[in-house]
Amino acid sequence: MPHNLQKSVFDALNACRLIQEFTTGQTFETYQADIMRRSAVERQFEILGEAFNRIDDIDLLFRDHLPEMGKVIGMRNRITHGYDCVSDVIIWNAVQDYVPSLIDKLALWLDGK
Repeated sequence: MPHNLQKSVFDALNACRLIQEFTTGQTFETYQADIMRRSAVERQFEILGEAFNRIDDIDLLFRDHLPEMGKVIGMRNRITHGYDCVSDVIIWNAVQDYVPSLIDKLALWLDGK
């Protein structure tokens, strides 16, 4: 079944918004101490990375709008396949450094559709 670009972008945006919701008001220390929260955030990064993989399958030029896609896909692969060596610091930094701008860029793209 072929994937739909608009749905994949929506799924990516939803994952980003959930990541932000799960981490708002948290410090790195409270995040790191909460295994359920960490698991929830990691799961949303898996969804985000898979949505980006699907977007790549549909439209390779989409990366021009989101150069961060490659890093997020790589992180998704690390979480999925290297589950036993996931770095909380890397995840937390991605939450802080990438998620807010991804939300803005993905929402802007969807608003234009």
